Amino acid sequence: MKISYSWLKDYIKLSQSPEEICDILTQTGLEVGGLEEVETVKGGMKGLVIGEVVTCEKHPNSDHLSKTTVNVDGDELLPIVCGAPNVAAGQKVVVATVGTTLYSGDEEFKIKKSKIRGEVSMGMICAEDEIGIGTDHDGIIVLDENAKVGTAAKDHFKIESDWVIEIDLTPNRIDGASHIGAARDLAAFLKKTEDIEYTKPSVDSFKVDNHDLEIPVEVKNPEACLRYSGVTISGIEVKESPEWLQNRLKTIGLSPINNIVDITNYVLFETGQPLHAFDAAAITGGKVVVQTMPEKTKFTTLDEVERELNENDLMICNTENGMCIGGVFGGIDSGVQNSTKNIFLESACFDPVFIRKTARRHGLNTDASFRFERGTDPNGVIYALKRAALLIKEIAGGTISSDIVDIYPEPVEDFKVDVSYNNITRLIGKDLGNETVKNILRSLEIKIENETENGLSLLVPPYRVDVKREADVIEEILRIYGYNNIEIPTQVNSSLQTAEKPDPNRVRELVAEMLTAQGFNEIWSNSLTKANYYEGLKDYKEEQTVKMLNPLSADLNGMRQTLLFGGLESISYNANRQNKNLKLYEFGNCYFYKGTELKDKPANNYWEENHLGLFITGNKEAESWANKDETTTFYELKTYAENIMKRLGFDIGKTKITEVDNELFSEGLKYTFNNKTILELGIVANIWLKKFDIENPVYYADFNWDNIFFQHKKHKVIFEELPKFPAVRRDLALLIDKTVKFSQIKETALKVERQILRSVDLFDVYEGKGVSTGKKSYAVSFILRDDQRTLKEKQIDKTMQKLITAFGREFGAELR
Repeated sequence: MKISYSWLKDYIKLSQSPEEICDILTQTGLEVGGLEEVETVKGGMKGLVIGEVVTCEKHPNSDHLSKTTVNVDGDELLPIVCGAPNVAAGQKVVVATVGTTLYSGDEEFKIKKSKIRGEVSMGMICAEDEIGIGTDHDGIIVLDENAKVGTAAKDHFKIESDWVIEIDLTPNRIDGASHIGAARDLAAFLKKTEDIEYTKPSVDSFKVDNHDLEIPVEVKNPEACLRYSGVTISGIEVKESPEWLQNRLKTIGLSPINNIVDITNYVLFETGQPLHAFDAAAITGGKVVVQTMPEKTKFTTLDEVERELNENDLMICNTENGMCIGGVFGGIDSGVQNSTKNIFLESACFDPVFIRKTARRHGLNTDASFRFERGTDPNGVIYALKRAALLIKEIAGGTISSDIVDIYPEPVEDFKVDVSYNNITRLIGKDLGNETVKNILRSLEIKIENETENGLSLLVPPYRVDVKREADVIEEILRIYGYNNIEIPTQVNSSLQTAEKPDPNRVRELVAEMLTAQGFNEIWSNSLTKANYYEGLKDYKEEQTVKMLNPLSADLNGMRQTLLFGGLESISYNANRQNKNLKLYEFGNCYFYKGTELKDKPANNYWEENHLGLFITGNKEAESWANKDETTTFYELKTYAENIMKRLGFDIGKTKITEVDNELFSEGLKYTFNNKTILELGIVANIWLKKFDIENPVYYADFNWDNIFFQHKKHKVIFEELPKFPAVRRDLALLIDKTVKFSQIKETALKVERQILRSVDLFDVYEGKGVSTGKKSYAVSFILRDDQRTLKEKQIDKTMQKLITAFGREFGAELR
């Protein structure tokens, strides 16, 4: 939500700077996400000046260039080479002096002193497209002869500067989604220290001019339309909006369309009430009907997309066809055209649930639906309608040619809330005083219906859709009083608790710190994701996805079954911004639907698992003269993953390691312990890299953290004294088939010799000259130690012979 600082000052007299206003808004709960200075013309015409062409002659070395001297009221005339065919002596022109930056769309270029075909040029005489006030490039701008030489172009063209405040609205603060809403909060906050009020433009001058165009309204679905109002205006002229209105809309990022549409947008951002103008000629039958339409009815919206309606989509219709998707998007055939002379102006309050479901079904998110989904003020409908009608009369002409139609069968009353002084003090942590509390409530337009010794009975206006409980009212009091004004207590109350051992949070922090120390960055991905990621998968079946009933968008319509896709989104985002060397980790839950319907215990239809994901991609180290570029590998990830297991007490030698059978990987390993999968790691399959536009290989490890932690709880740390007797190392060079894996060699060795064999490691693999086709050479080390005595050579040789025999029997291994 964007707020214009100068527009805001139409409703409240502010002496504070834009930065101070941002701080106040954030304190009152309208958190400011950004502040930006904007001009009606990009760059604000800085460096541009009005000049007069004193001399103009043909360029000696060009047929199409002119050599001029220009007076800009400086110490001397500026020599400027100009290519425009219409340049002539005596003209008043716009000059870009040396150092000026000009803009063309997203591109910019700086004017420099230069030589053009041998002649010095100290600036540029500009065309209208070059300074952002038009599109013509046939020649330079020739100004009126009364233009004053030396005047800054921004002053001549009356370029306005403003500050735009970006508010990150939370769903409960839709009352702040307008300039008047922001002014209301500012007045409430500032009233503590100064005499200040906010004011709304008066609509007292509204009156019906005639009854030449009466259009009746029928609401067939009152449960979806709480209030519907409208009025007709005849004899309007559709044209461009005046400059002040266009500038207001441009400042907050809207493109002007025509005066009627611009006024409805202006009033929307002024009051927070969406409006819609229909061409009266398109209202067939001379009647407006608010209703739903049959399933799969075709309807073409303003973006020229034909849509199939749902039977629950609320439509604004004439007697024959739909004209608008109520509260969401207009239709292509009923909007205001250049030829429109008469309009029906709509102002309504729709049910938030109806609008939210319709907007999600059609993938639409408009300024109107944004507000209706969160709840608009049913009692502000008529004010906005009158305000827009008066602006239309002023700007587009015409007459108000009907009484206001207002269908409001069940008026919404103020919310009744009782609040006690004791609870205010208890929740805030400070006694504010009864008068302070009452003053704040009045400044928020909350009426005090009754006061007793213990508290207040209040009437909260309906535009505060989130204030319906005592706690809500207390929060309102606190945000206006100021969170920063609550002193930090000198006494801390706490309760003693015993945590389970081992502490899950401590174990998680232990691993997180370990990964961070190794150069990993933690990421937090959204647990809501695209359900279509799981289409056609067998390991993560689409029907197991937990689907959202009211998704925020098609990209957030299901809950994740794996951390992989969120990680790949992060990798893609970083890679597109030239950050390709990444080591990331994430702790997060994954969610699953069992596909059954247990009505008595619906929660049992679902389950969730806690996972840890590791991602590495790109080079091992950042580019540097001291390091040779070396890409990450599967074995690097394997080392990180196994170090985590070791740190948590797992004996890798006792963990079953097999090939991973998971479509997320092109190849990899699966670790199981006590028949529970604890880790899968490998190379992410190319199909997923292409889907996310990732060029470099990505290596991914997926820990089932629930299984990891369950086994970790059983782990006991046992002290053993350091061995008294030395260990002995023996190496074997084994010639084996390519299909044999080191894990098989290790497993066999540990089975054959259980007493003195302490570890088995692979330190070299060779294929090539001297090794038969289909074979490879493994260089394997064996550490032997007896904790009771020093090993003798005879015992060592006997053990090694047992191993050689076992390798030959099991794998056909030969010594090289």
